[in-house]
Amino acid sequence: MNKHVSPKMNRRAFVVGTAAVGAGLAIGLDLPFGGPAMVRAADGSPEVNAWVVVKPDDTVVIRIARSEMGQGSLTGLAQLVAEELECDWSKVTTEYPTPGQSVARKRAWGDFSTGGSRGIRSSQDYVRKGGATARVMLIEAAANEWKVPASECTVAKGVITHKASGKTTTYGKVAEAAAKLTPPADVKLKDPKDWTIAGKGLLRLDTAEKTNGKMIYGIDVKLPGMLNAAIKDCPVFGGKLKSYDEAKITGMKGVKKVVKVGDTAVAVVADTWWHAKTALEALPIVWDEGENAKVSSESIAKWLAEGLDDAQPAYVGNKNGDVKAAIAGAAKKLEAVYNYPYQNHATMEPMNATALYTADKCEVWCGTQNGEAVFAAVLEASGLSAEKCDMYKVMPGGGFGRRGQTDYVRQAVLIAKEMPGTPVKLLWSREEDMAHGRYHPITQCKMTGAFDANNNLVALHYRLSGQSILFSLRPEALQNGMDPAAFQGVAQSGEAAIGYSVPNLLVEHAMRNPHVPPGFWRGVNVNHNAIYMECFMDELAHAAGQDPLEFRRKLMGNHPKHLAVLNAVAEKIGWDKPAPQGIYRGIAQVMGYGSYVAGAAEISVTEGNKIKVHRIVASTDPGYVVNPAQVERQIAGSFVYGLSALFYGGCTVKDGKIEQTNFDTFNSMRINEMPKVESVMVPSGGFWGGVGEPTIGVAAPAVLNAYFAATGKRIRSVPLRDQNITFA
Repeated sequence: MNKHVSPKMNRRAFVVGTAAVGAGLAIGLDLPFGGPAMVRAADGSPEVNAWVVVKPDDTVVIRIARSEMGQGSLTGLAQLVAEELECDWSKVTTEYPTPGQSVARKRAWGDFSTGGSRGIRSSQDYVRKGGATARVMLIEAAANEWKVPASECTVAKGVITHKASGKTTTYGKVAEAAAKLTPPADVKLKDPKDWTIAGKGLLRLDTAEKTNGKMIYGIDVKLPGMLNAAIKDCPVFGGKLKSYDEAKITGMKGVKKVVKVGDTAVAVVADTWWHAKTALEALPIVWDEGENAKVSSESIAKWLAEGLDDAQPAYVGNKNGDVKAAIAGAAKKLEAVYNYPYQNHATMEPMNATALYTADKCEVWCGTQNGEAVFAAVLEASGLSAEKCDMYKVMPGGGFGRRGQTDYVRQAVLIAKEMPGTPVKLLWSREEDMAHGRYHPITQCKMTGAFDANNNLVALHYRLSGQSILFSLRPEALQNGMDPAAFQGVAQSGEAAIGYSVPNLLVEHAMRNPHVPPGFWRGVNVNHNAIYMECFMDELAHAAGQDPLEFRRKLMGNHPKHLAVLNAVAEKIGWDKPAPQGIYRGIAQVMGYGSYVAGAAEISVTEGNKIKVHRIVASTDPGYVVNPAQVERQIAGSFVYGLSALFYGGCTVKDGKIEQTNFDTFNSMRINEMPKVESVMVPSGGFWGGVGEPTIGVAAPAVLNAYFAATGKRIRSVPLRDQNITFA
């Protein structure tokens, strides 16, 4: 029965009782776990707690607040709840609660945000407690019925047994009574070594509906009487809408209304999206592009290059010793400048949202990475109070960080407000989606390394110049003006710490923010920082006349977990053995999102510029592995993302506008270009790391280092298409 139930097109998907705000888990939230009065699901089945609904036929519905975007969080979180619940996995289904319901119940389901590879690691504790709490209550209900101590009862696959009397019952039969009990104040979670559902490579719960066509994506939503909208925003960020001539399209087929959206955009509403798009293209529009129309990739690059000058101000993210003195007194030094471009998320499904507005209610259906952020956007755009709004999460056709933003939701609500009582689906064109992304931040990096007379690395100066995502999207998270996220992968400590110890180290960021808005592009700052650090580490190793692996190992004595994954990948790739004839290897490591990862690539090069990536090996230590099969898929998928960015990615700016407006100019690698991927999991326990994004970071530097091994040429600027380097 394993499946995911798409949300019903009804804002009253659950009937919430007055006792919905009972005892909570100790995570700073008030999480309802039952109470004297009962909360029932829409079909009348009792809710044991916020996470678990048990139906009379023993079906277990597990609520999932995080978004499923292909990364497998829905299945992994369900595994964790089911593990503690001790239910029958074959009878598990899942569904999304809505942010409106959660807010009405004092954020019963906690954080809805899904990004930074946090889907499992940041919620594993309280969802496991949700499953364990429900198990205790169900067992207690059975024990009460039999008038025996609960401690004498056991459960397996949803069947409760009292061995002494031989009595058995099922979860479905006692759920009604369990839902009326007061939840325990504390529950003990299983040791991961005892897992029987979690930790296994179980099939995903969403695969069947994604392959048989039953899955509903945002682009598929249909409501009675629905109209469709197409939109154009000013092509220069920061520009405004000056005027448009509505009369030119009023007689066109299917057109219902032309709507000004904020100060920067205009939309056409029609009976079909194609009619809306066709009319919009015919609509004469005049833009006020402003001063940003003078900006180009060349002017941005020049500005960022100025930030590499040590005389310019910069924030210090990691420091020990005296770098400048050590470099000045060194026997030998090496300097290199690298750069990384804007990257578009380019999700397969463009941004879209369906909104239904009346004076008393506003509802939105869309794919999103953050249901609560969408809910807040609906409140803001509609002007209605929280109890009059809700949003229903449907499967997104790709997220990668882009659907953590809510610009498209605000637009949909503003358009729907002009047509009260009529549902309107706003769908961006591909060109609109490409031109109005929230791009991977553009950066440059100057690195200087210094050696003593014995070729020991004594100093490393890492100076980053470029954009801050937090400055643009979350300025409240800046620390005295500094963006701590800019140092992902090279930070002093935390979930993305540097893996090397150098006697004199300085890592700094000269913040420079062009007008093109940055965003959390999958892997985020780890991606460029890993290229800069790991390619330069290779440069340093060769300058010192040392093997790249051994050179790294000497600097990693104080970083055993970093070293463990590096050793694991080196062993798997066979680094200590000669590569086959014509094959060259590269290696890299980084820490990101709480996980330690390393990668090694084997490539061949023909004609000097055609690369065949034969094999990539990745090792990862995420602490715990909830679904090893899914981790393997995430590693393989991350390499698609990382290699596509390396070879084909990169957005350029001309006259203030993004030039790449479709897949003909922003390509992705094809199946025949994909290497063989091997993964090595070395979970060491004691912490929870992410798995979706970390390994993206080692894909590019491993290949770039292998390219140097093959050709003797260093590539310090990506994408490779701009270096006339292609897949073979």
